Amino acid sequence: MKHWTRREDERLLTGSGRFVADIAVPGCLDAAFVRSRVAHGLLRDVDCAAAREVPGVVGAWSAAELPDLPAVPHTLLARLSTEEAVAGREWPALVKERVRYPGEAVAVVLGEDRYRAEDGVAEVTFAIDPLPAVITPAAAAMDEPRLFDGLSNTALRGEAGQPVDDSVWREAAAVVQGRYRQQLLMPSPMECRTILAVPEGDRLTVWSGHQMPHRLKRELAALLGWSADRIRVVVPDTGGAFGSKSAAFPEFVVVAHLAVKLGRPVRWIEDRLESMLVATRGRGQDQTVRLAADAEGRLLAYELKVEADVGAYPHLGVGLPMQTVWMATGPYTTPRVHATLRSVLTNTMVTYPYRGAGRPEAAIALERAMDLMARRLDIDPVELRRRNFIPPEAFPYETPTGRRYDSGDYAGALDLALETLDYAAWRAEQARRREDPQALPLGIGVSCYVERSGGEPGGLHEFGSAEAHADGTVTVRCGAAPSGQGHETVFPALVAKVLGIAEERVRLVEGDTDEQPEGLGSFASRSAQVAGAMLQHVAAMLIEQARTRAAQLWGLLVDEVEWADGVVRAARDDSAVADLAELVKATGPLRVEDRFEAGMAFPFGAHVAVVEVDPELGTVRVLRLVAVDDCGVVLNPTVVRGQAFGSAVQGLGQALYEGMTFGEDGVPHLANGFLDYLLPTYSEIPPIEIKDTCTPSPGTPLGAKGAGESGCIGTPAAVVNAVTDALRPADPDLLQMPLTPDVVWRAARAPKFEEAPKLEEDSR
Repeated sequence: MKHWTRREDERLLTGSGRFVADIAVPGCLDAAFVRSRVAHGLLRDVDCAAAREVPGVVGAWSAAELPDLPAVPHTLLARLSTEEAVAGREWPALVKERVRYPGEAVAVVLGEDRYRAEDGVAEVTFAIDPLPAVITPAAAAMDEPRLFDGLSNTALRGEAGQPVDDSVWREAAAVVQGRYRQQLLMPSPMECRTILAVPEGDRLTVWSGHQMPHRLKRELAALLGWSADRIRVVVPDTGGAFGSKSAAFPEFVVVAHLAVKLGRPVRWIEDRLESMLVATRGRGQDQTVRLAADAEGRLLAYELKVEADVGAYPHLGVGLPMQTVWMATGPYTTPRVHATLRSVLTNTMVTYPYRGAGRPEAAIALERAMDLMARRLDIDPVELRRRNFIPPEAFPYETPTGRRYDSGDYAGALDLALETLDYAAWRAEQARRREDPQALPLGIGVSCYVERSGGEPGGLHEFGSAEAHADGTVTVRCGAAPSGQGHETVFPALVAKVLGIAEERVRLVEGDTDEQPEGLGSFASRSAQVAGAMLQHVAAMLIEQARTRAAQLWGLLVDEVEWADGVVRAARDDSAVADLAELVKATGPLRVEDRFEAGMAFPFGAHVAVVEVDPELGTVRVLRLVAVDDCGVVLNPTVVRGQAFGSAVQGLGQALYEGMTFGEDGVPHLANGFLDYLLPTYSEIPPIEIKDTCTPSPGTPLGAKGAGESGCIGTPAAVVNAVTDALRPADPDLLQMPLTPDVVWRAARAPKFEEAPKLEEDSR
């Protein structure tokens, strides 16, 4: 029999998984959307009459024909958004008057299947009077044009830390500065967004590949004006998310509304080109940094200014860049740090959490600045970092930007990365190549990072239960919702270990709001840290309940009853013994439930990349990538390694390949799908070595920290720093991600640092 590493593997890898598209419901209608072909304009006539005549089309509607269609709910999570940013900037589920991003839906068609619905889409006619489009924060911040009449395109301002006195910059031995673009990225999960809404009497059951089913339940209930108990959300197998599946999107609002209106099931399965056009974006920041140090390389001050592209409508993305601001300090003891944010609306689809969500942006800006400083002071970039690390004995550590780091050994992670790489040998090879005019340039890049996992205060809890059955099995329920993280394997193993029983006896139920009435979901690398700790907690509660039951059954004090290996026994009577099955049979159902809250955690790590650059072709070959991450106590090494490897590949994507490009009209260049938006494939994956250190978090009894986002945070800066180290341009700002052959080719022909030292002097 085939041994599967994870419980999920056999089902998913043999094609027997059950995704939303696999669910067959009698009488189900499929939705297809009529989408704008311009980025910005005034919507005139929308005529759906011809579409309704298409065979197999059941209905077609514009916003004017659905006057009671609710708007898209906005998301206001703790410390990440404000009502003021959203006020007056409603996101309509279907365009009413004004198109604000390419692909925004102007009408919807329902058909007996998707083919017929698409035939109907082709018959809908509409007119849009184009308006100028703004696709960068700098252009949009000029408020010409404004996306919302009478309101600025700047939706939110924020800051952390205190302004740095000018005397610090004047008196520092060295000051460097840079300007960086964090390009817009597409999360690109294997399965795009999905929703199936099924009316059942006075209730609505919604199937969706979603990260936060309880939130979707609450939002849909509010949209429909229903009590929450009339909505059930079920998350079946889900083909990835990376942060992009945690909202109630415009299409979800339309599908749920029409399902209730018609009393028939309605489904929408987003196709790939549709997803590339209108699914959420990630990153999208223009950054200006300034870093000061003394002559020995001790950091004195760091300043970060962020102009964030948050898309056409304020949503969670409007406050999300505050994660960059809060994490500006990184792993260093910089005494003065000041970070400011301006979130600006542009004619693009909304930005939203994407794996790392604000922390890659912080790490890339700071780590590129650290390499600039190392070059300015002629110090090895590794040594510069070592001189400025927060030492292990300083934790818990209060950063100047208001974070309280829980634990860390940053030097330990870097030491392991350098040892694994054989840093000295690669530096020797680099020196040899620099003496050989025929050799391709070689560069070594380092990136050290700290991230935040678990969520923000107010969102660091989870709900769950544990129930023992008469057959000796245990069912645990959890408010999380997996999209590929291995919950089905990791969580039962954790509970089994606490109870001292076989893993096969533990069944996990999650992603169903009827089975688990309360929950938060899976996002922000919180599954192990928060949901795992909650399951450990309810397992321990089950043990205590079993001891109490047994004491009552045998007429003993609770202290006279012991638990070991799934069995209760009297401490002084060998005949008084019962396993869970016997205890349930003798005393009735045994069930516990609770809400558990964990603390914030701050995973960290060090990534090192070695690259070879061909200056004639502009190509970058990553020869080696070492990723050392510390997520505290590891619950399942195989799953954590997979998370680290996958996120490192996505980090390579940001550094070298991925990025949204737009025409002058604001429409993205995506006509050819993934031929126009390059993802790293097997052919582009270099040798990646994954290592870990273990610094337990004191904020959770498991000691676990988040593990899912490390590579997206640590890898990009390591690769960019390596390419910069290989080419040594006098102006490193030439190397903006993605490092395409054109970008690299131009940087290779620019003046070198050694040829133009005055430019570095001018950086002050």
